[in-house]
Amino acid sequence: MTTGAPTPTYPARPRRSRLRTFLPLGLAAWLVLEIWLLTVVADAAGGLAVFLLLLAGLVLGSVVIKRAGRRAFQALNEALQRGGTPTSGGGNGLMMLGGLLIMLPGLISDAVGLVLLIPPVQKALSRQAERTFERKLRAATPGSLGDAFQQARIHRPDGKVVQGEVIRDEPGDAPQGPRPPLTS
Repeated sequence: MTTGAPTPTYPARPRRSRLRTFLPLGLAAWLVLEIWLLTVVADAAGGLAVFLLLLAGLVLGSVVIKRAGRRAFQALNEALQRGGTPTSGGGNGLMMLGGLLIMLPGLISDAVGLVLLIPPVQKALSRQAERTFERKLRAATPGSLGDAFQQARIHRPDGKVVQGEVIRDEPGDAPQGPRPPLTS
């Protein structure tokens, strides 16, 4: 017979997601593949050609990012002048990601970045990301961050989403007299 504090029972640790398990391994493999491919190209074409290729990728990527940022800023400006919010990014986020991948040193990242600059690819990826986000939002458990996003959205009959907060006036707090008009 033993005396003293009982042995604590710890709850089972939650299972690690596949992404957290394989992401570091995938990044390491990608880096090794990029370095290997750069050395193969340097052996075939020469070091100066690889340096110029990497420099051209840096310049092209910065131009793409600057252009996408300018387009996003113009869309935001136009939406604010209309008195609304921008409806969609118009592929600017994927274009910026493509520019960033082109800027990274490596040939595989350059190829993926160039593919992300193709408009049909941007549309397909944005639709897929939107569907995935909506599915995750619907499957959010109570008390999670996704549930908070879902509860904060108010749907209007025309399909627009208006974020807001409802404040209930107590009966004793009602103003005495006519209310001001709601339109400006």
